[in-house]
Amino acid sequence: MAELQQSLGGLREALASAQQATQPAPAGEAKPKLDAQGRAYATGKRKNAVARVWIKPGNGRITVNGRESPIYFARPVLRMLLNQPFAVANRVAQYDVVCTVSGGGLSGQAGAVRHGISKALTLYEPTLRPVLKAQGFLTRDSRVVERKKYGKAKARRSFQFSKR
Repeated sequence: MAELQQSLGGLREALASAQQATQPAPAGEAKPKLDAQGRAYATGKRKNAVARVWIKPGNGRITVNGRESPIYFARPVLRMLLNQPFAVANRVAQYDVVCTVSGGGLSGQAGAVRHGISKALTLYEPTLRPVLKAQGFLTRDSRVVERKKYGKAKARRSFQFSKR
């Protein structure tokens, strides 16, 4: 529209083309975001743990830091935590998961892997987002350990009171 419009018809055409250019693209089917190997990548966090998660179609193997999940997460509750996103989405034993986790303890790491798996599933299959969001798997649990205050034994615990 830098050049000067000579007639009213030219002005109408320019205005119509400008309106078409500003129209958003039609909201079509969301496309999966995959890397060159056909995997979806996401980062999950919980407490001080950070998990980098890659998922790809497979038979349900979960590898954590180079070890199988039953070896790395020995407690059944932690293994159940990892499989929750797949169970809710009806995708049990359909994806292989490779993840690296650092920081925190085992419970925080399991929560970080679950968060990462959920995010990676939504990137691989965008139609699963409402199901996982309804269960709260896509929300990062922001609860962290409260810091210790001066004059206290721990964050809130006081020293033992002595009357004399």
